[in-house]
Amino acid sequence: MHAYFDAFSGIAGDMTVGALLDLGVPFADLEHAVLGLGLPECALAHEVAEHGPIRATRFVVRSRGHHHHRTFATVRDLLRGGALPAAVRDRALAAFAVLAEVEGRVHGVPPDEVHFHEVGAVDAIADVVGAAFGVEALGITSITVSPLPLGSGLVQSEHGPLPVPAPATVELLRGFDVRPGDGAGEMVTPTGAAILRGFGATPASPGAALRAGKVGYGAGTRRLADRPNVLRIVLGEEAPAGMGVAADVVAVIECNIDDMSPELYEHAMARLFAAGALDVILVPVQMKKGRPGTLLQVLAPPAARDAVARVLFAETTTIGVRFHEAARLKLARRVVEVATAYGPIAVKIAEGPDGVRTVAPEYESCRLAAERHAVALRAVYDVARRAAE
Repeated sequence: MHAYFDAFSGIAGDMTVGALLDLGVPFADLEHAVLGLGLPECALAHEVAEHGPIRATRFVVRSRGHHHHRTFATVRDLLRGGALPAAVRDRALAAFAVLAEVEGRVHGVPPDEVHFHEVGAVDAIADVVGAAFGVEALGITSITVSPLPLGSGLVQSEHGPLPVPAPATVELLRGFDVRPGDGAGEMVTPTGAAILRGFGATPASPGAALRAGKVGYGAGTRRLADRPNVLRIVLGEEAPAGMGVAADVVAVIECNIDDMSPELYEHAMARLFAAGALDVILVPVQMKKGRPGTLLQVLAPPAARDAVARVLFAETTTIGVRFHEAARLKLARRVVEVATAYGPIAVKIAEGPDGVRTVAPEYESCRLAAERHAVALRAVYDVARRAAE
């Protein structure tokens, strides 16, 4: 399932969750997932809001405690320690990871030590987790977004007044299509930008086709003088690319390395995935003067290209990267949880144009189950695959 975010009034976390609820995500299920994190004195609600002629759903988080000063490490432990489905947890973690990456760069501190202020508050955590839950509940596998209005003026923060959009928001929107000066005040919040970046959203291509289905509207809190303050999400299937499969574009970012300790690659790969990489590939190559080397190739959404390049420069010994965009065809896929003797396991299922299914248990979900039960990882894989089939 594809989702088109028509962000003519920008995007925020609560607007995203509201639109997903409007599309049919069961509120009780979303509430159970968010409150399962044990957030202090947190209550969720949803209500109807009318913005001009548009009837939308508003997502409301009520909390007596603010808790603005969580570090990324604290938020990560909170999400990992909760009872979230693996796919929801990983999607929410990705959003916070990209935010920590850019906040760390803005403030000159390591990502784990970044203090989330407004985005570390209970409502922002509920927004990100609720959005991740809604995307998974609707079976959304790809997201595109319209050009984003950047707004104008100043916004108040824990650090005092900041220009609109905030510095972290600008970093997160690298590679997205934007409209500078469009709108009064903050039109794209850091939480909204982190959701787009962390969930792998890409700019909508003018030539892309979508078989439109359901439409949902999520309400913002402000009233705008020149437009309804809502986010519209259109669900549908991407038009077939001639073979019954979907087509999109990815950035291919790569470099050759011949002077780096192999044990450093694991950490570099983790940072690359946190920056938005879809896949990371290591290929042994023979370089000049007979030196053995490694071709490090990253596939990522075009919007994540610069963030991936920064990680390559920071975590590897390369002094240059090259990139190009590549069109690709992809099978429709979804991640489901299957019940096994080792607990719920996330499994990715892809279906080809001839109806043949490919079943692939998710590594991290299997690894955690294998550790918990002290069994071989391969045994968990086999059980999960049989359960899915």
